[in-house]
Amino acid sequence: MPLKDTLTAPKPMVAVVDDDPAVCNSLKFSLEIEGFSVRLFFDAEEILREPNLLEYSCFIIDYNMPTMNGLELLRKLREQRVQTPAVFITGKADATIRERAAAIDIPLIEKPFIGNILLDTIQSAMAKGG
Repeated sequence: MPLKDTLTAPKPMVAVVDDDPAVCNSLKFSLEIEGFSVRLFFDAEEILREPNLLEYSCFIIDYNMPTMNGLELLRKLREQRVQTPAVFITGKADATIRERAAAIDIPLIEKPFIGNILLDTIQSAMAKGG
């Protein structure tokens, strides 16, 4: 791709859904450095009210949130016909959570993230599609 096209190409938009502001802000900073546009959502209901859901290239969803877990949120998004690729993140991944994520073919990454695991997983999910 010519340099001119690279400079004008839109940045992929990522939605981060996590009830922890420190995690959200850290991910925003890290992902913007990697060339993504990032929008933060601090609970599941907030992203479900987002009118432009189809503009996102990837959702990063905390699995354990107070009002609904990441799987329930993703189910609601799919019911709205939003097929955007997603990645689950969690601080505590037990066997049940891993099985549930694997059953719907959604990658699950444990916090804290080591190396480029999150970036690599996002890029893989986006390449694979929703």
